[in-house]
Amino acid sequence: MRIVFMGTPDFAVPALRRLMAEHEVICVYTREPKPAGRGNKLNKTPIHLLAEENGIEVRTPKTLRNVEEQQKFADLKADVAVVAAYGLILPKPVLEAYPLGCLNIHASLLPRWRGAAPIQRAIEAGDKIGGVTIMQVAEGLDTGDMLHKGQLMIGEDMTGGELHDALAQIGAELIAEVLANPAKYPPQAQSEVETCYAQKLDKDECLLDFNLPLETLYNKIRAFSPYPAMFFEYGGERFKILRAEKVADRGKAGEILEGKDALIIAANGGALKITQIQRQGKRAMTTEELLRGFVFEKGVIV
Repeated sequence: MRIVFMGTPDFAVPALRRLMAEHEVICVYTREPKPAGRGNKLNKTPIHLLAEENGIEVRTPKTLRNVEEQQKFADLKADVAVVAAYGLILPKPVLEAYPLGCLNIHASLLPRWRGAAPIQRAIEAGDKIGGVTIMQVAEGLDTGDMLHKGQLMIGEDMTGGELHDALAQIGAELIAEVLANPAKYPPQAQSEVETCYAQKLDKDECLLDFNLPLETLYNKIRAFSPYPAMFFEYGGERFKILRAEKVADRGKAGEILEGKDALIIAANGGALKITQIQRQGKRAMTTEELLRGFVFEKGVIV
């Protein structure tokens, strides 16, 4: 099958690898390189790099809304476009350019969690089950018909990063199954009753509010780890929390209950024992490593 692949981040990499092995990927669309670092060096996306390594044409249009880009897309004469976290809106002429249309690898069990950050919002909400839906891309936001689903249990201590990696692998398997036998997966309309919106992640929501219930804080820490990561401020520095455990200690919300042999901070209904942390400007490390040369003053409110 002739495939155009449209994706950008690491989440899309397993799917592209699988499709390259089983089909003819004739072109890849991804977001344009962005300047980063002190030298403003242009950084290509993970999908861009993988496609180049395998000699596949890469296109990075800023938009697909103009007629010229739409015609270039249609001229590829593919059988289908596969989309995985691409990042651009696909207008109707693009959606209808190929016989099988555009199929999206969406990281939730639709109709739950439409939108930009389904992985993190699922953990934040305390969901016990997550998954991937292969869907037909429509003009609405993740409203298209569903073709195939796969699910997994979200572990009690699973982070957003861990769920991301697991779902990326499931997505690659599911899209391969659909393309191997499209007739086996008839479209099913989504219910509009069970849906909710997975709002894009915002760094402004990452400051820990220890007045929140313990379970809420714990889920937020898991959901936002490793990126963008929840944090607290102490001594004018920012400390990102990447892993934590719930403990029964009590104190005023935000009070450091222990800061020498372990780091325990009181919340509403219990406390958090921080087990993995990242000091501002430093690498991530276990809290035990940090406390070998750093002490948090007991009794301070953060």
